[in-house]
Amino acid sequence: MTQHVYLVDDDEAIRDSLGWLLQSRNLNCQAYASAESFLDAWQMEMTGCLLLDIRMKGMSGLELFDRLLELNNPLPVIFLTGHGDVPMAVGALKKGAFDFVEKPFDDNELVNRVLEAMQLDQNRRAVAASSDSLNSLIEKLTTRERQVMELILAGKFNKVIADELSISMRTVEVHRANLFEKMGVRTAVELSQLMSVRTGAGINNHG
Repeated sequence: MTQHVYLVDDDEAIRDSLGWLLQSRNLNCQAYASAESFLDAWQMEMTGCLLLDIRMKGMSGLELFDRLLELNNPLPVIFLTGHGDVPMAVGALKKGAFDFVEKPFDDNELVNRVLEAMQLDQNRRAVAASSDSLNSLIEKLTTRERQVMELILAGKFNKVIADELSISMRTVEVHRANLFEKMGVRTAVELSQLMSVRTGAGINNHG
């Protein structure tokens, strides 16, 4: 499936200017005037990245992001933010957003981040597309790293994992860093998304 930049912004001028910018860099762009319209069109199979305004009339960018997390959306998300929205954007990063770019943004910086997000999406899907590839990555994990991974996927915090496995927090952090590196992810959310793409979880759950 061809990669696209899915642009969601309720400001027509920004949609037009960004659409032109992305297309001038040979990137396919699909623009949506609201979070609701994107959610209606969303499919698990979409590839590329999502460029999302944090503040919009109706459903906000953050609300859409939370909804997509529930759907195990694998698309990397870059938020477009005003200066006052930076704390919200940082909160979204902790939940697994790829990045945020402040308005007014530098064209080259924005396109570079979009390209990085699309490359991440491509890499993740290349691994997830083949169960054999993913299984071979999992096979490289030590027994303890697999135990830590299962508990991370269950939503457990490092302290809880340390208690359940009777190891120190520092040891959990080392295992966590090692397994993230081996699995090619940066966060627990990305790990969860990688596993969900592999299993096809949530493909028919949107409406």
